[in-house]
Parts: sequence; structure tokens; C-alpha cells
Amino acid sequence: MPSELALLLCTLFVFCLLRYDRRQSTKVSGAVWVPIIWVFSIATKPLANWFGVGGEDVEAGSPLDRIFVSGLLCFGLLILTRRKLNWRAVIKENTWLIWLIAYMLISILWSDIPFISLKRWVRELTAVIMALVVLTEPAPRQAMESFLRRTVYILVPFSILLIKYFPQYGVEYNRWSGEVMWIGVTLQKNGLGRLCLISAVFLVWTLTKRWKARDIHANKFQTAGEVILLILTLWLLKGPSEWAASASGFVALVIGLAAFAGLLWLKKHRLYLHPSLLIGITIIIMAVGIITPFSQGSAVADFTSLVGRDATLTGRTDIWVGLVPLAERNPILGCGFGGIWTSRTEAEAMVNEAHNGYLEVLLQLGLVGLVITSMFLLSFGRSAARALTHDYDWASLCICYLLVAVVHNIGESSFDSFTRQLMAILLFLAVTLPAVTRRAHTKSLMAQPTASFRRPLRLSELPQYER
Repeated sequence: MPSELALLLCTLFVFCLLRYDRRQSTKVSGAVWVPIIWVFSIATKPLANWFGVGGEDVEAGSPLDRIFVSGLLCFGLLILTRRKLNWRAVIKENTWLIWLIAYMLISILWSDIPFISLKRWVRELTAVIMALVVLTEPAPRQAMESFLRRTVYILVPFSILLIKYFPQYGVEYNRWSGEVMWIGVTLQKNGLGRLCLISAVFLVWTLTKRWKARDIHANKFQTAGEVILLILTLWLLKGPSEWAASASGFVALVIGLAAFAGLLWLKKHRLYLHPSLLIGITIIIMAVGIITPFSQGSAVADFTSLVGRDATLTGRTDIWVGLVPLAERNPILGCGFGGIWTSRTEAEAMVNEAHNGYLEVLLQLGLVGLVITSMFLLSFGRSAARALTHDYDWASLCICYLLVAVVHNIGESSFDSFTRQLMAILLFLAVTLPAVTRRAHTKSLMAQPTASFRRPLRLSELPQYER
């Protein structure tokens, strides 16, 4: 098939799916496209890569991307100024998020590159603004569903298109072995694995909800399209070969789907998931993630062979050998937000990330930052567990994404920045969850008839023992 025809068919397929989404998203305004486009900017290649614009470096990045993100920030602020936002309630409901953003800003004071760190912090602030835009939508849950759905509808098909018909954009080769690796619309193999992980969890969740007749607005054509997307997503996650697949993404997906199946089982048997149990499980997984780089991977050595990886975790242990001493130099406060990955550090370490989210946070924000980040995640988990009594479906999705994230960060880095797609999803869910829970609780109360409005029972309607 000619590449031009493939591009046309892919565009038509995406356009049809977006039309179905629009029919479902009746209470979602056009403003939600601003955070969606922002997520595209962090989940895909930088604009400089797409358009071949020069001037990109490790510290400053691309001028084109800076202008683009600045424009989205301005649009987001403009939208918020025109909407009524209860800032006091937002701060109260997101205490640990505020502490984390504030500490990131303060840590710039001891960064080796404070000006660059400040610009990187502005990107974190942009992520929060985008989450607030979704929060101020008339129906935050519907807006979040549309947000996730449109991300999947667009990025997955075009990743397939680039890999098959535009390999100069969608395929790269290992610099040591020359092995083929799929990257699709993302910047690297692990980025594509993260995109597939997020997409697969959402598609399984939404198809299960539809199968159980809890999604009455979808039709069979949309369902068929999403089944196709799920198959394509799993195919992308598999990769062109065993060694080119994202093992971290596969393990995290298995854990996420197992958690979802467990939550469905609990609901079927009318059992209650206590928030303390979820918090305990999350803490155990996070403890394994923290110990792993310091133990040179021995904490997860027994599981590496199960996913076809050697004892070095595809070279990750060698990376940790060089980065752990850097974390031990400033164990309490770290190197300052955005102050670790400079051109000099990348040249010495031969990498641009720690391949462990917990070590990444320790490098930049130290033990203080790791504690605050952990508290943000744990508070989100507690809120999601409590929300099960009001909106079981949505709370289940939140719990699955939380467990997926804490597992995925054992072998990859996402926790260090809200400009990482997986951490951005957690941010959006955490900010909107209180509003979604309140609306679901109010709706359930309105659906229950009060005693003052009940019709008096007739004598013939009373049970025999009450007559």
C-alpha cells in the first residue's frame, strides 16, 4: 500500500473514532483540547525532531518547543481566568501536590543550573494548569474519559502508521547492536512502551465497562474500533523482537490488569477494599523500587528471567553503579530539580535517565523529595480506595494506574516529572478525583427517595406480619 494512501486511511479511521467520542462527550467543551495537545507534546517527539529545526541542546531544549509550551500555558491560564475555580478547595484537596511543586521550586536554589532548572519547573507548573483545566470542565469525569480516549485514538494508530509506512520517523536502531526498535510517535522504545501501557489499561477498562452494560452511549462500531486498537496496542508492546520489547511495560501491564480483575472479583462478591490494604501494597512495591538500584537489581533478580531479561536488566545495573554514588553525595536534598541531567552528566554516564523512577527522584530532590512524592502517590491511592463506595468503575481505573506506575518505575523513570506521560496521567486523575467523587455521591443521594416524599403504603401492600 502506498504511504500516502495509508496516511489517508489512518486519518479517516482516527476521525471516525473522534466523532464517536464527541457523541459520548456531550458535556465536554472544546477547551479540553488544550490539555490533550499538551499531553501530545510530552508523549511524542519534540517539535524540533518533527520539523528538523536546529538549536536543541540538553539543558535548554528546543526554542520551538519552548514557544509552543509557553503558548499552551497562556491558553490554560486564560481558560482558568474565565472559569470559577475554588482555589481554597483545590489547595485543601491537593496538599501534597502543592508541597511537591513548592519543594521543586525551592530546590532550584542549590541547582548547578538554576536558570535552566527554573524553566524546567515552569513546565511542571504547566502540567498542573492543564490538570486544572480538566477539573473546571462541567463534567470532570466525562472530560477525563474523553481526554484519555482521544489520546489513545490518535497516538496508537499514528504510531502504527509511522512504523509501517514512515520508518524514518517510527523506527530506530540500537547504537551498539543495530537491532531494530519501534518508537512510533514517541522519542524512544521505552516511550512507546509507556504509551502502550497507558492505552492498554484504559481500553481494557472501557471495554469491560461496556461489556457489563455500564456504557450506554457507545455503539458497536466504536466498540469494534476499540477492540482493534487494543490488539494493535498489544502488538506494539510486543515489539519487533523479544529484546526490542518493553519488559517494564509488559510487567506493569500484567500487574495493572491483575489488579483490575481483583477489583472486579471484590465487587462481584460484595467485598470491601480497605484503603490501608491498598496503601500497604503500594508501600511494599515502592520499597522494592527504592532498594533495587542500591542492591544492583538483586531485589528483582528472580523475576528477570520470566520476562526474558538477563541479570543486568538490559544494562540497567551498570547505569545504577554510576548513578548511585551521585545520589549519595546529596542524599537529603538532592542536586536540585532539573539539575542532574546536564550535557556533562550525560556524556559521563552515557544515558539521560536513571531507568528507575525512585533513584531519579533521589538524584534531583533527595530523600525529602522522595518522601513528598511518595506521600502524593499514597494520598491519591487512599482517595481512590475511598471513592470505591461512590464510583467503583472510576476508582478502579485510578487504582490500576497507581499500581501500574509504582511497578513501572522500578525499571523506568516517570516519577521525577509531571512532564512524563504516566506521571501526568496520575496528576490529572489525582486533581479531578475529589470532584468526580463528590458528583457521584451527590447523584446517588438524589437517586434515593427521602422519607418525606415516599407514597404511603396501602393495607394490601403491607407484608402479612405488618397487617
